Amino acid sequence: MSHLACAAGQWVWSERPAAPPFAACPRCIWTGMLPKLEVVPGNRNRKLRQSLFGNAIHVFSYDWKKAYFRFHDPFSDLAFALEVEKGGARSIQMAVQGSIIKYLLFTRKGKDCNFHSLCAISKREQEQGLAAALAGILWAAGAAEKATVCLVAGDTYVTSTPDYSGDDFTERFKGEGSHGVILFLYSLIFSRTFERLQKDLDASTTHLLQPSAGGFLCRQAVLNMILTGRASPNVFNGYQKGKSQEILHGVLTRSDVGYLQWYKDASEDDRLSQVGSMLKTPKLPIWLCNINGKPSVLFSTNRQLLSDWKAEHHFDLYLYSGHPLQNKPGHLTVDTHSHHWERNQHEDEHVPRRRFSPVEMAIRTKWREATINWNGTVPFL
Repeated sequence: MSHLACAAGQWVWSERPAAPPFAACPRCIWTGMLPKLEVVPGNRNRKLRQSLFGNAIHVFSYDWKKAYFRFHDPFSDLAFALEVEKGGARSIQMAVQGSIIKYLLFTRKGKDCNFHSLCAISKREQEQGLAAALAGILWAAGAAEKATVCLVAGDTYVTSTPDYSGDDFTERFKGEGSHGVILFLYSLIFSRTFERLQKDLDASTTHLLQPSAGGFLCRQAVLNMILTGRASPNVFNGYQKGKSQEILHGVLTRSDVGYLQWYKDASEDDRLSQVGSMLKTPKLPIWLCNINGKPSVLFSTNRQLLSDWKAEHHFDLYLYSGHPLQNKPGHLTVDTHSHHWERNQHEDEHVPRRRFSPVEMAIRTKWREATINWNGTVPFL
C-alpha cells in the first residue's frame, strides 16, 4: 500500500505491503507511520490539476477549500450523519455518507443492524466509521492492490507560470480538519492512478469537475469512482454508443452502495441518462440519490431487502438530505404491492390527482408505481 504526503516542501509517498487499509481517523483523512518516503516527480501536480479541471489554470473555489468531514453530535438522531454545506463538495460528502452507513449498519462487528444503533454511536465510533468508509473507497479505487493517501505535512513554495496557477492546496495542505474533501479527492485520484483514470473516462468526459456558478461540480465519474471504484462517466450498464457512434462507458458491476436519480425536466426517452440495474440494485440497500441536482442518501436497515422479493412488497426507508434544518432522518414506508388499478377506479376524475414529491419520483425509478407514506412528516427535498 502506498501513502502520499507533502513533507519538507515536496510530495512524498511511502510503500507498504498490500493489505486492506484501516486506521482511526482523528485528522479526518488518515493517520499512520510512513516507513519509507520517496519524492514524487513535480509533474504529478500538473497531471492532478488536468485530471480535475482539464487544465492547470483553474483552482478550487472557496466552498471546496472549507469543506471537510465532520459529524453531527454523538448520541443524537443524526449521530451517524455528516454535516454538509452548499457547494460542489457536497456530493462527495453524501457519497461518503453512504459508505459510512454501510459500515455502521452492515460491516462492523458486534452491533445490531437497526436504526437505533445508528443514533447511539460515540465520537470514537464516528471516527471509526469515517476511517472505514474512506479506506474502503480508496482501496476499491486502487483495484484492491494499493491505496494512496494524501496527508497534511510541511510547507511548499511553488511559483506560478502562465500555464500553471498555484492554488496553495495542490502544493500545500494545512489546518486541522480543513480541506478534508480536497485531500480525499486527491487520494482518490492517486489511488485510481492516472493510467486507470484515462481508461475509465470516455469522449463525453475528459476530466472530473465542471464549472458551475463560479465554482465546480462533480461529474458523474467522481461519484461512480466513490461508489464502484471505477470512474465510469455514465450511469447505464456496460457500454453504449453515443449520438456520434462513439463508445461511452457505463457501470460494469454491482456495488455495495447504489445510485438513483430524478430530474424534473429529464426525458424518459433519453436512454443514456437512465440509471441501469447495476446501480439501482446494489448489494446493500443504500442509495446515493441525485434529485434535481441535490444529493441525499436513502437506506434501509433490512440487509435482505434486495435479495428477497417478498421483502420488497412493504418496507421502510430512511432519508438523509443533509439540509441544515433536518434534525432527524425522514422515515418513509414504501408499498409496492397495493392494487393501484382498484384504487384508481374509485378516484373522482374531477378531483386533482395527488402530485408526487421529487423523493417519491426518485424511489419510483426503482419501484414503479410504489406508494410512499411519509409517516406524518411533510415531504421535503
